[in-house]
Amino acid sequence: MPQPTNHFAPAPLKISRGLSSTPVISVTALAGVPAFVRRAFGQRLLTRANRAAMLDIEAIEDQDCFIPHATMTTFVESVARLSGDEHFGLLVAPHLSIASYGCWGQHLLGVPTLGAAIRRGIATIGFHSKGDALSITLDDDRAQIHYISAAKGQEGYRHVACGAAGVILSVCRQYLPPDWRPQLIALDFPRPMRAAIYEDTFQSPVVFDAPRISVQLDARDLRAEPKRQPTYVLVTAEDVARARVACGEMNYLRDVIAQQVWSQVLAGHVSIDSAARSINTSVRTLQRELNREGTDFRSIANMMRSRRALELLRDGGVSITKISTVLGYSAPAHFARAFRNATGLSPREFRLQGRAVPL
Repeated sequence: MPQPTNHFAPAPLKISRGLSSTPVISVTALAGVPAFVRRAFGQRLLTRANRAAMLDIEAIEDQDCFIPHATMTTFVESVARLSGDEHFGLLVAPHLSIASYGCWGQHLLGVPTLGAAIRRGIATIGFHSKGDALSITLDDDRAQIHYISAAKGQEGYRHVACGAAGVILSVCRQYLPPDWRPQLIALDFPRPMRAAIYEDTFQSPVVFDAPRISVQLDARDLRAEPKRQPTYVLVTAEDVARARVACGEMNYLRDVIAQQVWSQVLAGHVSIDSAARSINTSVRTLQRELNREGTDFRSIANMMRSRRALELLRDGGVSITKISTVLGYSAPAHFARAFRNATGLSPREFRLQGRAVPL
């Protein structure tokens, strides 16, 4: 997969800061969740949750692409509502792992101590999310790892918060003994009626209404080394930078929408309705704001589809007709016309010439 970048040059036009500042997160934050939902509740419920989120999460969960936080919260809240399990986030939290977070997760774990892993996460959180923050505080013999999610305040956030705590714990358990337990878990949402099940799940005292998600541990634990040598390839910060957009560079609405459309292209269905809903706005408002930035949804969609088409055509193992279908075109002729407009070549000419056409 080629390096994702900002796909449009900045334009000196007034934009809606509200929409352009839409928080986004790597889709790997949901890695493994669809499979868990299928096992726990069945394929039919998973399909309905995908429909509610207007995106097939499982189809792209291992890709280096981004989705708005609203898409994530809509998905998990839909699972909770459809299953009737108000504690879905708590149910899935023990099954989440930083090791599933793609190249960023591998980068975090490629250091010799837990403290170094946390410091790496703090330094590179911008490659995982725009809007989230990771930090650590030390108080004598105690250490607290803190996480602030930009999803706070959205419906379904309590599930996200439980998942975030679960992922922090997974980082700790990569380095600490199997019988290790946190000293305290703090969650930043109101105390639920059945609070005891949170302590049962996390095997730790749990407090609520905290200012941020926190995991407290003995400060000496930060010196812990991995329980076993990692089996994956070590990933540098430069590797992560090549694979992912630095979320802080998404300064324009078109950048956010380009990432959302890229996710849609990889999932096999591009929809302006889904893109608008993912940033909590209407199709009309989305189009108007994109026009103010000198572009429109169709142009962004065609750009992202052409980008994916280049990858598939270079691969050589997929027919042009199949590529057309995968990219959501109603007919190969429509795909050929859009591809020629973007590259100056037909798909067949491009494949025959084997040329590298920049987008």
